[in-house]
Amino acid sequence: MIKKIKDFLGLDIKEDRYALADDPVFGKVAKERKPDFWVKSACGYCGVGCGLYIGVKEGKAVYTKGDPAHPVNLGTLCPKGLSEHQMLYNDNRALYPKIRKNGKLQNVSWKEAFEYTAEKFKDIQNRYGKGAVAVISTGQLLTEEFYTLGKFVQLGLGTNNYDGNTTLCMASAVMGYKQSFGSDGPPGSYEDIAKADTVFVIGANLADNHPIIVHHLMKNRKSKKIVVIDPRRSKTSQLADIYIPIKPRTDLALINGLAYIIWEQGWYDEKFINERTTGWKEFVKHLQKYLPQECAYITGIDVKKLYELAKLYAKSDKSLICWTMGVNQSAQGTDTVSAINNLAIMTGHIGKEGAAPFSITGQCNAMGTREFGFTSSIPGYRDFASENDRAEFASLINVPVELIPDKRGYKYADIIDAIDRGEIKALWVVCTNPYVSFPDQNRLRSALKKLDILIVQDAFMSDTAQVADVVFAAATWGEKEGCYTNSERRCSRANKAVEPPADSKSDFEIVVEFSEYFGAKDLLFPGWKKPEDAFKEIRKISKGRLCDYSGMTYEKIERLGGIQWPCNEKYPEGTPRLYTEDIDFRTSEGKARFVTADYRSLEENICETFPVILNTGRCVEHFHTRTKTSKIAILDNLAPEAWIEINPADAKKLQVKSYDRISISSKRGRVDNLVVKITNLVAPGTVFVPFHFNTQLINRVTNSLFDPISGEPNYKQTAVQLHSKKVPEGIKPKKTKIVAKLCYEKKKRRIKTEEIKAKSGEF
Repeated sequence: MIKKIKDFLGLDIKEDRYALADDPVFGKVAKERKPDFWVKSACGYCGVGCGLYIGVKEGKAVYTKGDPAHPVNLGTLCPKGLSEHQMLYNDNRALYPKIRKNGKLQNVSWKEAFEYTAEKFKDIQNRYGKGAVAVISTGQLLTEEFYTLGKFVQLGLGTNNYDGNTTLCMASAVMGYKQSFGSDGPPGSYEDIAKADTVFVIGANLADNHPIIVHHLMKNRKSKKIVVIDPRRSKTSQLADIYIPIKPRTDLALINGLAYIIWEQGWYDEKFINERTTGWKEFVKHLQKYLPQECAYITGIDVKKLYELAKLYAKSDKSLICWTMGVNQSAQGTDTVSAINNLAIMTGHIGKEGAAPFSITGQCNAMGTREFGFTSSIPGYRDFASENDRAEFASLINVPVELIPDKRGYKYADIIDAIDRGEIKALWVVCTNPYVSFPDQNRLRSALKKLDILIVQDAFMSDTAQVADVVFAAATWGEKEGCYTNSERRCSRANKAVEPPADSKSDFEIVVEFSEYFGAKDLLFPGWKKPEDAFKEIRKISKGRLCDYSGMTYEKIERLGGIQWPCNEKYPEGTPRLYTEDIDFRTSEGKARFVTADYRSLEENICETFPVILNTGRCVEHFHTRTKTSKIAILDNLAPEAWIEINPADAKKLQVKSYDRISISSKRGRVDNLVVKITNLVAPGTVFVPFHFNTQLINRVTNSLFDPISGEPNYKQTAVQLHSKKVPEGIKPKKTKIVAKLCYEKKKRRIKTEEIKAKSGEF
């Protein structure tokens, strides 16, 4: 009672609660949470790949601390990383395998869950063919688990209709790299971001989405120029020397325009082009469509500024371009990535310190699934269509070559389409939540209802798990072991700190045990007992490939704080960059290819009914669909619900102020109850909404438009209408007459371009 009175009067300073104790690893820690021991590991959120320690007390994770010796983060962590251990004890954990009986999910034994699912899979495949079973995976598993899952799905179940939710974020980077260089794989590293003289950040809000990378960005700040190109004035733009507020999805036109200026001014690297590239003449011919005044008209960027940007990038000794979803999540994402690569190879800004076209990965192990997950390629960056690659891989893993698919199956969106038309009858969803993450939610949910069976394998009872017919209860980060590979190709160890709760199992165990019910275990996983067995095979199959792990061991990875592939006899401790003078490009010619890609205007443009462009993205407090972060109090309190950023001019039309509530609609759906945030961070006629929130699910309005090469969704530019209580009918744009189309103005703009050329010495 006395304690309560002291607390009420503010006299209790809670000395016991906030007392510190000495710790042999971190010096001072909270006394009540002082760990019995620390486990070295890596973060399981985004693709930055921070090293950390998990503090364990009485068998429970009680602390997460940044690893001061890890080269990625040097002891720092973002808010998600600092609270990551709390995620293990969320009340939405999937603790037991479940089967839906009489309309309700009920706990069952693993034997019953496996038998029931295997029987359904076999029946469906007998009636409709192997491809009638499809699998959608994730970017969150460990590399050993990706390899094990993909091997079973493709070679055991015999279906190539297998993709990952990395297609929702990284597929355009993958295919753009393949178009230009013949292989996936980011050429640069964080060291290059730190050492570059000039860094272009395009369509990437690093400060919110990859905050620890900002430490590398800000190194050598006095001698570095930072250029941020983004329709939204993000936190990252506020760190820049130059901010370019580009019109939505005109980045391909901008990059082609910069390439034209670099060619026109002779700022290209002729020696590099002649020795290490192909397609230069065709590329130069292609650029003639992108005169500076044309690009200024399309992008909204002043001609003089275009020349300044081109010169800054081309003439700096060390220039790097990095990007994330603002480039990738586009109907032209693949070609935009290849256009960025064009800039790098025409100026020789690749394969050397401080210079690279560098995609920043979205998830902790999106690279692991790209390298060894069997989705877009055979493990080791092999080609499904290559007879030699198939034969080599089959020989290495000792299986009949007939088991290796000769083509990639359906991509993520194609799988949904095939379900909708009745071709696919069973879907196995692993560690992802399409009920929030996929665009055009009404279409998705309608399609999934047509399935004969939906299996969800997850550590959490996600939105998708709640509608599943079967749930495989999985362990998560901190409860299992293996490796993650980050954005800079650094393979780090993620170690087990605590036991999985209740009757959940690691994804590795689930797949290996499930394979027994198809008679595939002895062929695919002979003698496999632990993830290291998969890792040994990964080392074997990657030897001699670009993503070479053959020189890695678990002990070496931990000792060095992660290893950047390729790691082999030539590079025993890995290498920070690709395509140096002694690493050839992976095309048939051994040279980088110039890619000719044309800009297209928005397929879904603004109109009188939908006069505003919606942009979506992440915030620093949450991750993806919040299955991990929504139950962590400190993160949820910082961002408990979705908001909408509106320019003051549009807020005036709607007659709203900050903290009012409004609705947003498109041709596909409507979302209500968004909190208004009036800000000049967004331009008039555009709005921004974070995509994390299932209660204010913005993907109800986003469109079903996909990149034709990568299959990645165009989340970023959706034509919408805004509705408030005072103006329920929404914004009515001014009826302006279209003065002229691009072709009509061409002559006038060409004349202006000639004037700029005459004055080019000023730039």
